[in-house]
Amino acid sequence: MAIRNLRYEDDEILKKRSREIEVIDEKIKELAQDMMDTMHKWDGVGLAGPQVGVLKRIIVIDLYEENTQYTLINPIIIKEKGTQEVSEGCLSFPNKYATVKRPKEVVVEALDIEGKKVKIKAKDLLAQALCHEIDHLNGIVFTDKMEPGTLEIVKPEENGKK
Repeated sequence: MAIRNLRYEDDEILKKRSREIEVIDEKIKELAQDMMDTMHKWDGVGLAGPQVGVLKRIIVIDLYEENTQYTLINPIIIKEKGTQEVSEGCLSFPNKYATVKRPKEVVVEALDIEGKKVKIKAKDLLAQALCHEIDHLNGIVFTDKMEPGTLEIVKPEENGKK
């Protein structure tokens, strides 16, 4: 498949609401695979359609453990429980991190890549990733939700030197 170009923080597409996917055809399946490949290339945990310039309600997540890879179409959060304060980053905001309050547990309904309805009960990192990516579909980025004064910019190491 193909590695897609990422959209970055000043790109207005990141502030737009994505449209529901009506039909899961070969183009959507190809988009999903491209998104997974793009996310893996940049060592991300999740990626949403708008981050690759596509205003469609599709997200991919991989926690890099067995059975923790998800492709979700039209995901919605139907239940939230608890709160966790987490350090968060985003492939569209390279080298930037901030503290964000997220639900500790969520239940998400969506369609899988075959169009089958799925319900995911998630907590901790998976709950955080689901909330972060679903926010992207609604034109919300993590810096919109960060705790004031917590944004950090981490300079990448040059040639492996600190």
